[in-house]
Amino acid sequence: MSFDFAARVERVEPSATLAISNKASELEAEGVDVVDLSVGEPDFPTPENIVAAGQDAMDAGHTGYTSSNGIKELREAIAAKLRDDGIDAASDEVIVTPGGKQALYETFQTLIDDGDEVVLLDPAWVSYEAMAKLSGGSLNRVDLAPYDFQLEPALDDLSNTISDDTELLVVNSPSNPTGAVYSDEALEGVRDLAVEHDVTVISDEIYQQITYGVDPTSLATLDGMSERTVTINGFSKAYSMTGWRLGYLHAPESLISQAAKLHSHSVSCAVNFVQHAGLEAIENTDDAVVEMRDAFRERRDMLADLFAEHGVDVPVGDGAFYMMLPVDDDDQEWCAGAIEDAHVATVPGSAFGSPGYARISYAASEERLREAVDRLAEHGYI
Repeated sequence: MSFDFAARVERVEPSATLAISNKASELEAEGVDVVDLSVGEPDFPTPENIVAAGQDAMDAGHTGYTSSNGIKELREAIAAKLRDDGIDAASDEVIVTPGGKQALYETFQTLIDDGDEVVLLDPAWVSYEAMAKLSGGSLNRVDLAPYDFQLEPALDDLSNTISDDTELLVVNSPSNPTGAVYSDEALEGVRDLAVEHDVTVISDEIYQQITYGVDPTSLATLDGMSERTVTINGFSKAYSMTGWRLGYLHAPESLISQAAKLHSHSVSCAVNFVQHAGLEAIENTDDAVVEMRDAFRERRDMLADLFAEHGVDVPVGDGAFYMMLPVDDDDQEWCAGAIEDAHVATVPGSAFGSPGYARISYAASEERLREAVDRLAEHGYI
């Protein structure tokens, strides 16, 4: 039988990040020692209090369906957290999702029709493009690479890109893949353009709690933005809960009521006992978050110093746990060679819309990061 596949599926390619990770897994299955710096997954175990809360919730029988948008206690805790950030949030303006990626997917599907314009800031996380295409949207992009990945000096470029035809702008600060944290001036520039052209903005804040010496501003706190911002966040990165799959979106109630229809017909609800673990994460895990963040900062600084010793100047971001390593050759060939020859897994910058770079995740131990740099140097990749 020959299947007639839907056009929306054929518009997209598999995730480049997961493709590299799968290659690393294949080599490891063959007995090869691969330093995998391709996936943004903290190497810390989920904090013990969160694990215990999940186990206690299962023991207490929290294993059935919940209300589709999430248990009330967690939505109230999320709303309180958002209010602490300066966002005027209520619990009925929150949908709890199986991961931040699902929150993004539901937002794209709720807002974008065939032909609607979506603007991305490159380099942009690989799934934004796929989600836009799956929803039928058309893409317009602003390149931040010439500005050391910062948004503020690119505001003129953004102004020349956004128009009354733009339906959605995606802002990710702190950024994957660069670690850049956008300045208040940059976000105010976004606000001015969004208001002028009546554009909805996704503010993806999944790395909000992983910053170094700066306090990121939530876009929805700016005047004129609360009614046009969808704030996305989750538990995977800050709380090292990647496999638990728990995230959320906050938006005006009118958008929530529409997104909730998609949510109820697709995933029904996030896992019951995982939501209880998420409640524990928000309420009682600040010390563990600080400990992990401090470790990431030490790794970032060490890695930048190691590259500098080899004459490689790498832009250093103020958040997340990624670096964009400049490479002289074709970045896809460079990454393919690095994993085959040096057994170091990285992701081509072209997957994020910025060729000429390789993304490195420093969510790995200092020992493995040193090993990665040594191997890349030994095989002539730096």
